[in-house]
Amino acid sequence: MSTAHSDILVHTETGVTTVTFNRVERKNSLTAAMYAALADALEAASTDSSVRVVVLQGDVTVFSAGNDISDFLQQPPVTLDAPVFRFLRAIATFPKPLVAAVCGPAVGVGTTLLFHCDLVYAGDNAAFSMPFVNLGLCPEAGSSLLVPQMMGYHRAAEALLLGEPFMAEAALEVGLVNRVVPPTECNAIAQAQARRLAAKPLSALIETKRLLKKGQTAAVLERMAEEGTSFGRMLAEPAAREAFTAFMEKRRPDFSAV
Repeated sequence: MSTAHSDILVHTETGVTTVTFNRVERKNSLTAAMYAALADALEAASTDSSVRVVVLQGDVTVFSAGNDISDFLQQPPVTLDAPVFRFLRAIATFPKPLVAAVCGPAVGVGTTLLFHCDLVYAGDNAAFSMPFVNLGLCPEAGSSLLVPQMMGYHRAAEALLLGEPFMAEAALEVGLVNRVVPPTECNAIAQAQARRLAAKPLSALIETKRLLKKGQTAAVLERMAEEGTSFGRMLAEPAAREAFTAFMEKRRPDFSAV
C-alpha cells in the first residue's frame, strides 16, 4: 500500500511502513502540512495491526534541513496543538519499533526526532546539528532532557549551546546511531533491519519497547510541553526576530542588542 501527501511518501509492505521525506529540492525542510502528514502516518501505523515497524528516511544527500523557515514564519507553532507538536507527541509515544536512515544534513528537528527512534543508521556523510540557540530559540522534541541523558551533560551543552554540527562517527560514539555505512547502503540496511523486526511477534516488540521506555515517556511529554511553551514565547522575542530576519536577508545576525 502506498500513499502520497505532497512531500511525504508513505508505503506499507510486509509489515513495514516506510515514511520518506520527499522534498529534496528544498533539502527536505519541513512545513506544517508535512508535520501533519507525518503525525497522520504515525497515528495510523500505531493502530494498524498489519504494521509492525516504521522506517523514517530521506534522500542519500539529505535527511532534513529542519523547519522550512518561510512556512514556519507564516504558520508559527504558537500553541501545543500545532502540527509540529502533534508530530512530536506521536513519535514520542509511538508503541512499535521506529527505525531511521539518515544521510547528509539532519538539522534541528531532523536530529531531535532521532532521539525517539529505536534504531538509527547513518550514512558516513551524515551531519547532525541542533542550532536552536543560534535562532534565538530553545530546544524542542524533549531534547533538553534526552540529549544529556545520551551524550552526558558537557557534550550535550556543546551541541545545544553552540549548535555546531557533529558528524556520523561522533554520533556513533555517543550512541545516537547504531551503525555508520556508505550513504548508498543506508536506506537498504534500515529496511533490512525493519524486515527482521517485522518477522518477530508484535506483542513482544511492543512490550519490550514499553519496558525499555518505562518511566521516561511521561517525563519526555512533560518536557516537550515545557519546551513548546518556551519555544512559542521566544518566537516573538527580539532575538528570534533578528535571527529569522538575518536568515531571510542572507546576512549574519547581530545579537548585540538582544
